[in-house]
Amino acid sequence: MTTPRLYGISASRAIRSLWAIEECGIDYEHVPVTFRKDSKSPDYLAVNPNGRIPALEDGDLVLFESMAINLYLAKQYGGALYPRDPRDEARAVQWSVWVIAEMEEAQLQLVIQKMFTKEENRDPAIWEAAGKKLARPLQVLEQALEGRQWLLGEAFSIADLNVAAAMLLMPMVGFEYAEFARVSEWAARCYARPALARAKARD
Repeated sequence: MTTPRLYGISASRAIRSLWAIEECGIDYEHVPVTFRKDSKSPDYLAVNPNGRIPALEDGDLVLFESMAINLYLAKQYGGALYPRDPRDEARAVQWSVWVIAEMEEAQLQLVIQKMFTKEENRDPAIWEAAGKKLARPLQVLEQALEGRQWLLGEAFSIADLNVAAAMLLMPMVGFEYAEFARVSEWAARCYARPALARAKARD
């Protein structure tokens, strides 16, 4: 049996898949490809022709896109991390697609303003507009967590991991959402998991 090989660094979207593979508790090879020149090298482009991270090799399977990688890892190696009920499986896919479709663009606006724009050139209106865009999906998540600690019921699952991992950009840039109390408490539970700490230390 081959050892899965995961490409990417924790200071990137690859943190999502590093977290997932750490939750699975399996041996794997970590190749710390960055999003700079090494992700555009011929060797890496043979793995991921998009020249982006993360990517996964597992035997003859090659995957890119963090949500696809995570769903595969959880189903193949994650045991109870992956839902066995087809209805919950569909919900896990739903939340994984949802968080990218509904939150990614606005979060990236925050990142650009906070990390890639000089302080004197930052536009408060862009930050405010991104915050307003994020309020709607945060409210959806707030409602979904009513009466439950986790998205699919009584246990942490790949649905929680994928959504929380995609939301890591917000605490990274200091964007607060404390008014969404259930989301804040749920996120704190997710981010306290030892597997995430191990993933962050992988570089």
